[in-house]
Amino acid sequence: MTMNFFRGVMGGQPAGPQPTGAETIHKLCDRVASSTLLEDRRDAVRALKSLSKKYRLEVGTQAMDHLVHILQTDRSDSEILGYALDTLYNIICNDEEEEQDESEDMAAAPPLSGKHKNVPVSDENAQKQEEDLGVLFTDKFLADSENVTLLLTLLEEFDFHVRWPGVKLLTALLKNQCNQVQGVILVSPMGVSRLMDLLADSREVIRNDGLLLLQQLTKGNAAIQKIVAFENAFERLLDIITEEGSSDGGIVVEDCLLLLVNLLKNNSSNQNFFKEGSYIQRMKPWFEVGDDNSGWSAQKVTNLHLMLQLVRVMVSPVNSPGATSSCQKSMYQCGLLQQLCTILMATGVPADILTETINTVSEVIRGSQINQDYFASVNAPSNPPRPAIVVLLMSMVNERQPFVLRCAVLYCFQCFLYKNQKGQGEIVATLLPSTIDANSISAGQLLCGGLFSADSLSNWCAAVALAHALQDNLTQKEQLLRVQLATSLGKPPVSLLQQCTNILSQGDKINRRGSKVQTRVGLLMLLCTWISNCPIAVTHFLHNQENVPFLTGQISENLGEDERLVQGLCALLLGICIYYNDNSLENYTKEKLKQLIEKRIGKENFVEKLGFVTKHELYSRAAQKPQPVFPSPEQMLFDHEFTKLVKELEGVITKAVHKTSEEEKKEEEVKKTLEQHDSIVIQYKDLIRDQDTQIQELREQVSTLSLNSEQMHNQITQQQSQIQQHKDQYNILKLKLGKDSQGLSSNQGLSSSQGEGAHVNGLHSEELSQLREEVEELRRQHTLQHTQLSDKDSLINTLRCGAAAQTAEGGAGGSDNTDLLREVESLRSRVQSQCAEISQLQTERQELIRRAEAVSSAPASSSESSADTVKVSELESRLAAQTTETERLKEECRGLREGHAGLEQQLASAQSTVAIEQTEKTKLQQEVQESKKEQDDLLMLLADQDQKILNLKQRLRDLGETVGETICSYCRSRPGFQTTEEDPPPQRFKGLGYYCGFSGGRSC
Repeated sequence: MTMNFFRGVMGGQPAGPQPTGAETIHKLCDRVASSTLLEDRRDAVRALKSLSKKYRLEVGTQAMDHLVHILQTDRSDSEILGYALDTLYNIICNDEEEEQDESEDMAAAPPLSGKHKNVPVSDENAQKQEEDLGVLFTDKFLADSENVTLLLTLLEEFDFHVRWPGVKLLTALLKNQCNQVQGVILVSPMGVSRLMDLLADSREVIRNDGLLLLQQLTKGNAAIQKIVAFENAFERLLDIITEEGSSDGGIVVEDCLLLLVNLLKNNSSNQNFFKEGSYIQRMKPWFEVGDDNSGWSAQKVTNLHLMLQLVRVMVSPVNSPGATSSCQKSMYQCGLLQQLCTILMATGVPADILTETINTVSEVIRGSQINQDYFASVNAPSNPPRPAIVVLLMSMVNERQPFVLRCAVLYCFQCFLYKNQKGQGEIVATLLPSTIDANSISAGQLLCGGLFSADSLSNWCAAVALAHALQDNLTQKEQLLRVQLATSLGKPPVSLLQQCTNILSQGDKINRRGSKVQTRVGLLMLLCTWISNCPIAVTHFLHNQENVPFLTGQISENLGEDERLVQGLCALLLGICIYYNDNSLENYTKEKLKQLIEKRIGKENFVEKLGFVTKHELYSRAAQKPQPVFPSPEQMLFDHEFTKLVKELEGVITKAVHKTSEEEKKEEEVKKTLEQHDSIVIQYKDLIRDQDTQIQELREQVSTLSLNSEQMHNQITQQQSQIQQHKDQYNILKLKLGKDSQGLSSNQGLSSSQGEGAHVNGLHSEELSQLREEVEELRRQHTLQHTQLSDKDSLINTLRCGAAAQTAEGGAGGSDNTDLLREVESLRSRVQSQCAEISQLQTERQELIRRAEAVSSAPASSSESSADTVKVSELESRLAAQTTETERLKEECRGLREGHAGLEQQLASAQSTVAIEQTEKTKLQQEVQESKKEQDDLLMLLADQDQKILNLKQRLRDLGETVGETICSYCRSRPGFQTTEEDPPPQRFKGLGYYCGFSGGRSC
């Protein structure tokens, strides 16, 4: 009955009125909610899926709750879960692409009548309504955060028909309501980890859609970005890129790179993790290009463009300086910079890739001296070879090159000179007369050529590039004043400064291609950068009598909107001439220039014109980031570094213009006095700093000597204990040796008496046997003595090594060394006495040999006496061996005596070394005391100087001037204290402390 009703609704076309789409969907929803059979619910959900695209509103409104209920209750059936997830995706997703429906779905869906037809919508309003519909259903689905948790749980199912639609549905939810879904996933246990498992899925469709999901998930959420990174995302993504062919790969590589950019951009923690994990080294193979670079596919261009962007993310100027510098160093060490320079000089590279490569190289070398030096050494593969900088500048001043490429070259040149005084000097040197080579094209020649060409964009780029060669470099500003230019034949050369002002004064009289004001703005920026903080350049500029009238005339005129910017820059240039004027020219002193402004322009009008610069829209845009990015050449007016200069000078110039002559004089006097006192204070500070360094070095030396002395004292103590042990062992040996000597003497006497008895009475057998036993005993005793002498020799060698170590290390403790010497001398005397005892034994042994010979010469009257004769011969041979052993012992004793003499000399040397060290230690202590006295005297002098400075600053306050207070290190370390870049370091002394303005003027 149930199935028949369902077939009646979804099967054939019975006669009578056809149900509307809303009615059919309502019946299907009832069937999903009320059917007890799984097959009925499955068929109803499948029918809803087939209708969900055509009748999106009706299905979303009526069926969403039923579909969510299916996800909660029918977890055991993967087929119905897949249909439910697909249906939810269709009503939430705003994508235009259509999915392929299953054949049974197409057969089951009847042609329904209703107001919603599958008609393509081209109207923008209709498209917006569709997007609003997706957001509406997304909000409805997210009303219960448990729905997202349920979806994350379903993603753990391995079944393809559940996991894939689940990934797509979650991606659609993130597209419509990213922040809300991110919040739910972030607090869900193991939420991010479940999504990371998608990258390990063996089915590429799920893995690739997982990449898209993670792209949406990591947008703008630093916490999720960190979690994804620490889930080993970098390793997995780089492996996928390598497997897919790196830059030659397809859309999957692009997705991986987009995800990497999301994880690293503006996330210092992930950037540091990426660098510390040595992942920068794995980027180098991406940029390997061959000799033939023609015919690149669009996908390869896209992939390589994203790879370059990834490198730029790691070294972006907006990152912290320390992190950027570390990444720049790693890129140089692993050869990545060298590989990028290879692409830079390669032929056949597409223009957009070449432009992005130039921008990437720019930021890799920006502010890094090692990388800048390497870039300066790169040569283009031409004949003859030319530096890469020269080749790039040729493209910058060539008006036929694309605008974005010229901007990239300018940015590269700016980054090469950023904080690179060595590079600035090399560029300016190519303009000086002594270094110009007529046979080769130099960077200076190209800049001058671009500065005076008929193309306004080339003028502007060359002026800005030359200004960067002078940025914060007073030496090069003065050197550039020597540059002379030959304008035409027969006319004397003019300086580069004069030629710039000549072109500036001609204005629109020269026909130029491009913007009318671009050339003048570029030249004014160059002149302002050149003469700022350089009084000599100001004097050269004012020396030309036409410059000041031209500036005042430009400022005082009422010109159009386009010319107001030029007027503001002229006011800035004239203000710099006032502020940095050293009054060396009588006609153009500070006071006379201010009077000229007041008469011809008016101070208020002058300040108003000066304010036009910072109020300009393009000024604000250029101040945002260092890279020159402009939509069109006409809008290329301001340079990032110049905006910093304007911000720095605008206030001081306004203040300088409004000052009276009396205030100027008082300020000059106070300035000179302060400079004198500051110079004195600086000298004393340097002196104190040097003395502190010396005192620190002396303290370190004293500490080292004390440590060495303590170590040597410990060693002497150990040696004393060892010597005591050796003495005890020696005494024991001596006692044993005395007993052995007595036994040997008694045995020798007994042998002699027996020999005489044998000689007199005829050598009886018992007496010969006793004599043989005594000789054997004598041999054993001799062997024991030899062993004891060997032990004694090793002990003496040990003493000798200990004394040598003590001599090498030196130190205090002369009395201990004297005791050691006395003990060694005692040992020496004892060894000599033992040698005497050995000599006595030798004499007794000789007597025994003589008696044995007498026994052997006695007549043998019987066979028994013959046998005794053989035994006596054996005894003679043994005695001869003992004689040889005794001679060897004598030689050893002689060697021991020589060793003792050397040991005595070493001990004497150690004593002299200890005495020298003690003398040096006394001298160092005296020097430390003298240094402390000198430092106290200097502190008293500084206290006097501090009081004078306080009086002078009080005079300045009485005159109405603002005087910055000095903040001491103690106040800086107090809780809640915050300093700014304008806060000066503590400089003033009062007594033994700092005089602090932050603490109310008290000494702290």
